[in-house]
Amino acid sequence: RMLLLISCILPALVECRVRHYKFHVVNKNVTRLCSSKTIVTVNGKFPGPTLYAREDDTVLVKVVNQVNHNITIHWHGVRQLRTGWADGPAYITQCPIQPGHNYVYNFTLTGQRGTLLWHAHINWLRSTVHGAVVILPKRGVPYPFPKPDDELVLVLGEWWKSDTEAIINEALKSGLAPNVSDAHTINGLPGTVANCSTQDVYNLPVEGGKTYLIRIINAALNEELFFKIAGHKLTVVEVDATYVKPFKIETIVIAPGQTTNVLLTANQKSGKYLVAASPFMDAP
Repeated sequence: RMLLLISCILPALVECRVRHYKFHVVNKNVTRLCSSKTIVTVNGKFPGPTLYAREDDTVLVKVVNQVNHNITIHWHGVRQLRTGWADGPAYITQCPIQPGHNYVYNFTLTGQRGTLLWHAHINWLRSTVHGAVVILPKRGVPYPFPKPDDELVLVLGEWWKSDTEAIINEALKSGLAPNVSDAHTINGLPGTVANCSTQDVYNLPVEGGKTYLIRIINAALNEELFFKIAGHKLTVVEVDATYVKPFKIETIVIAPGQTTNVLLTANQKSGKYLVAASPFMDAP
């Protein structure tokens, strides 16, 4: 009787869930740098939606392709244990999802917690088709660092005034390096731009005395980026969905596809502090 009772109770203690998401790949007209163009997005958002789950959850994402491009989605950094077919690289682990078709990605987040990135994995569509993957610890398991008052996701990216597919196609045809981006972005918005007073910029909302966990993702195509918040130190606590021994630093450098979680304490006088992302340049 005792063994039977235990076997009935244990399943109730399992907290794993199946998380369902639907990604509609659609075109959207967007204005940046006082110039408009049509971009490919997921659910009409740039960056795309954040995927939330807990460690050991199973994730099902139905991708519906409603544009005139082939598409796949890669879950950058997710350990595809016995689910390699869900990894997403076009023509490697799957045929691309053709226009008018759909595909369901099915994978389990095993032994990981932290921040990762999802993005398109065909041509240069990932310049606008990307977003965050937030893997929370199992329910009841705390962070191995002081609990923050709030959490924020910052996706660093790039913006071209021209069509990115045309840019990479021209580079492949000529054999030359593709044109560099016209601006870098934080959550889809560039910084202040001369001769473009209507351009929105990203504001990081904080309250004095509170500590924030900031999940920083570099979704730029090919550039390492420096990230800094003026007048504040950042405490690095996790890199690529792996906890690290916390350390303080003023500026972090983050490579394409990499993620870094930092703690920020708003402990300075009230005011405006510059939040900056700038590329690594090794040439004069």
